[in-house]
Amino acid sequence: MRLIELSPRGTRIVTGTLAFTPEDIIRFATKFDPQPFHVDPEAAKNYVFGGLCASGWHTCAGWMKTFLAYWENEVARLESEGKTAPKLGPSPGFRKLQWLKPVYAGDSITYSVTMLDARPLASRPGTWINMTINEGVNQNGEPVMRYEGSVLEFEVEQR
Repeated sequence: MRLIELSPRGTRIVTGTLAFTPEDIIRFATKFDPQPFHVDPEAAKNYVFGGLCASGWHTCAGWMKTFLAYWENEVARLESEGKTAPKLGPSPGFRKLQWLKPVYAGDSITYSVTMLDARPLASRPGTWINMTINEGVNQNGEPVMRYEGSVLEFEVEQR
């Protein structure tokens, strides 16, 4: 089974929702993006965002976390039906990353992936590249992040 068969072009799949707590925001930012508006709730009040907000990288990591959990469940579902799941990974990269709105402490972000296209790689028979739009929206339905992604897919032996 190919990914494009499982997720036809234009099909939006919700991969999960994450709540962004102050503790999670500060923990992530302390390690990876220690700017005052990500690590200090009081200092954050005096910055352009007006309050503690998650690093954009944190919101992207949230997308990956929900996608991997979704994909693990999807592989298990397919296997329970006697089907062979597509073999995915790695990604050769992404384009047009946009952080559209701050993710504040207390926000819940729902992530999704939408298949745009899939094509075989001429240089590697049995390998395809899948192009996607990956998004996160907050609890008010407002987009907070978006990027165009790609993931390789490899031919697998059928059962």
